[in-house]
Amino acid sequence: MDRARDFYTALGWQPGPSPEHIVFFQTGGMVVALWDRQALAVDSGIDIEDDTEDTPGSGDGWGGKVLGLNVASAADVDEQFASAVSAGAEVLRVPCSRFWGGYSGVFTDPDGHVWEIAYNPYWSFSEDGATLLGDGRG
Repeated sequence: MDRARDFYTALGWQPGPSPEHIVFFQTGGMVVALWDRQALAVDSGIDIEDDTEDTPGSGDGWGGKVLGLNVASAADVDEQFASAVSAGAEVLRVPCSRFWGGYSGVFTDPDGHVWEIAYNPYWSFSEDGATLLGDGRG
């Protein structure tokens, strides 16, 4: 984590308020989150210790990446998640309330890419749809 944070900081990115095991960077209209690999795996429902696990992304093949889409409400999470499942996504974690105060679910797309759809009540959106960091929770 420290190496990754230092690398992006050296590129001129400024870390925003962040909880433990995560570093958030506001990058224009997006938020880039760097996670501790083990913490991200646990949060995403991926068992990186089990090479026999057939969950997409499990074992040594998992690259430690999760794509995220932040939406404006828990209902939006449910709607987007249902659309993904209808389109062929494989559920890793059904949408639910999260320990940090938000609501999210995790799936893999048909090509095995891991996605999280999340509502973070501490973040906001600009009029043009850009995600804006909040106070570091979530």
